[in-house]
This record gives sequence, C-alpha cells and structure tokens, in this order.
Amino acid sequence: MIKYILTLCFPFLLLANLTYESNYNKELALLDSFDIEPSFLYDPVMNKMKAKTLSKDKHFFKAMEDAYLFIPAIKSTLSKYNVPQEFLYLAMAESNFHTKAYSNKRAAGLWQFMPATGKLFHLKIDEYVDERRDLIKSTEAAAKYLSALHKRFGKWYLAAIAYNCGGGALSKAIRKAKTDKLSVLLNPKKHYIPRESRYYIRKIVALALIGSDEQYMLHSEYEYLLNRANAYSIATVKLPRGESLARLSKLIHIPLKDLKKLNRHLKYDFVPPYADGYDVYIPYIKLAEYKQKYFQEPIQNIYKIHVVRRGENLSRIGKKYGVSYKVIKDFNKLRTNRLRIKQKLVIPIAKNTKHKKFKSTHYYMVKKGDSLGSIARAHKISIKNIRAQNNIKGSLIRVGERLKLYE
Repeated sequence: MIKYILTLCFPFLLLANLTYESNYNKELALLDSFDIEPSFLYDPVMNKMKAKTLSKDKHFFKAMEDAYLFIPAIKSTLSKYNVPQEFLYLAMAESNFHTKAYSNKRAAGLWQFMPATGKLFHLKIDEYVDERRDLIKSTEAAAKYLSALHKRFGKWYLAAIAYNCGGGALSKAIRKAKTDKLSVLLNPKKHYIPRESRYYIRKIVALALIGSDEQYMLHSEYEYLLNRANAYSIATVKLPRGESLARLSKLIHIPLKDLKKLNRHLKYDFVPPYADGYDVYIPYIKLAEYKQKYFQEPIQNIYKIHVVRRGENLSRIGKKYGVSYKVIKDFNKLRTNRLRIKQKLVIPIAKNTKHKKFKSTHYYMVKKGDSLGSIARAHKISIKNIRAQNNIKGSLIRVGERLKLYE
C-alpha cells in the first residue's frame, strides 16, 4: 500500500522539485542581471519587503494591470540601450507606473526626473509638453542615464543606487567603505549610503522577484497578465500642429481617457504648434484603423475663433479660455503682444473647457419703439442689469438716451 502511495506521489514531488529549481534559477538570473551576489536572496530586509508587498498583492498587480499597455514598450526601450529589462521595476519603485506622478521635490513622470536632469537628457519641458511624462522619451532618457551610471561605477546595482542618491554621494560612500560590495554599502550601522537608498535597491529587487515569479501568478487571479503584457503595446504616430486628442479618439474609436493616459506629456488636449508636428501614442492594435481613417483637418474647424475687442490683451483673453497667453501667441505666430481691434485669433481649447466670462462694456442709443425688455432680449442681458448700470428705477427710457450695457 505504501509503495502504491509513493508511486502515485512521486510524479507530483518531482514536478514540485523541478518547479522550485526552475524558479530558483530564475531568481539567480534576476540577481545576476543587477550584478548582485546570490546570497542577497536571503537578505532579511529585502524578504520582509517582498512578503509585505505580496500581502498586499492587489496593489502590485493593479499597477501592473494599469501599465500593461506600455510595459512591453518600456522593456524594448531599455533593451535598445543595453539596460537590463528588470530595471522596469525601478520605474515601478519610483512612480508605481503612474505617468502623472509628481513629487514635492518637483520630480515628475514614470522615472521621476527633476526638471534640470530631464533637460540634461533633452526632455522638452515647455508651455505645451512635459516630456518627463512621455512614456518612451522619458524611458530613453532614463536608459541613457542608467547606462552612464553603469559605465561610471561598473555594476548595475550601483547604477540603481546612484539613480536614487546621486553619483557624487555614491562615490563618497564607496571611498569611505573602501569597497563597492553591496553587503558592505547596505550596513545599517555604518550609514555609507542614505537609509532611503538602502531600502531603494531592496525594493527594486523585491518587486522584480515578484514580477518574475510566473508560478505565483499562474496560481493566482492574475494569471491573465502573463500573456496580456506580451500581447499589447503602443504605436507612435506624428500628428500635425493643433490636432485635438478628442477628435483622434473619435476617429479611431478609443475612449478619450485612455488616449490621454498614453499621452500625459501633453499639457493640453491638442498637439503643440511645432512646425513639423508632434509624436502621439496610440494602442498598437489601433494603428491600422488610424492609417485607414485619419485625415488632417484645418485648425480653424476645431478651435475657437476669438475676435479682439477694445481693451483686450493676450493675458485677458488667455484667462477667459483657460489657456496661457503664450499658447495663443505661438498658435497665431504673433511676434509681439500687441493686438488690433477685430483681429481674429485661433484659441486652441478643449471643447469641455469651462472658460470664465468677463464683463465687456458697451453703450446703446435708445431708438423709437425700444423698451427695457426689447433691449434686454436683443443683448441677452437682464432688465435688472440695465437698471442697475444706469440708475433706472422704473421702466421709462427716452429716445436718444445713452445706456451702459454689460454683456
């Protein structure tokens, strides 16, 4: 009987052993991609982080699910610059894959670039865009930065630490410790590197270990993410200046909120007025539909045309429509801030923008047959408004009388 039971159990025991070995080998390979010694698998602080994350696995997998569309693109971009794909989890540690992420130190985007560092790696930050939130361009910048740090320090885990605390601080720590060995740098009593950085490298490794544990995912409710992450990706299309995301979403049948999520680098719901157009991201599965259905439409058919009135300036007009005066100036290729009465300006605004109404004063000469009611209806204002502005107590008005009106 015992022999029979052992015969039945042996295949399952063998399978479990093979699964364990396979997973263990993957973990060793992952550590190797960071140039970290195998013994780090038993680091108690890192394992505590891993266990804590697994206890709240919904947060981890929610972030993975929200980012499923662009994770393949991030991995591909990292590989392009010879950065290990596992550095995907550095972005997760930095921003939890939220492209809108913004810190109180003014760091922004997936990779949490500071303005100065972003500009150093040629990320455009201006009135129209913040490319620190651009999925591809910010990843390219991060890959270049990490490559430079790896070239300087020689090991990927050092590049990750330097990304957090800075190359100068890490160099000082290595000189003080007289080694760049991870176990020494992480010594909590010596404080060679900041406490935040000691936790930072552990967090990246812990996240990477969870994300690469296929067996865990296969036996959880998140199995679908294994295939989904490889099946979807994004495509880059160049749109002409002034094109609206709202119009594009209708043409290719994609919810506007999803399109905006892929294009957080755009500060407004339109493409900047750069002469050669601008890159916008769409799901790759929509590329064929885009090529078939997209056609360019004149800006004037999409945006508000404002006729300049007496007393108006670019700043006042900008506040009225909720856009910067610089945007209006650029879109209309104005060389100065001076405007002419009756000059027409293209105002690039989203259709659902609620713009503030400003009072505009003009005067009306009372004609024969006029009454307060007829004047109010003709100018779309209230009788009470006319009375208040002209100190009229009753309803009597005289022909030739000059009335002050507010639109």
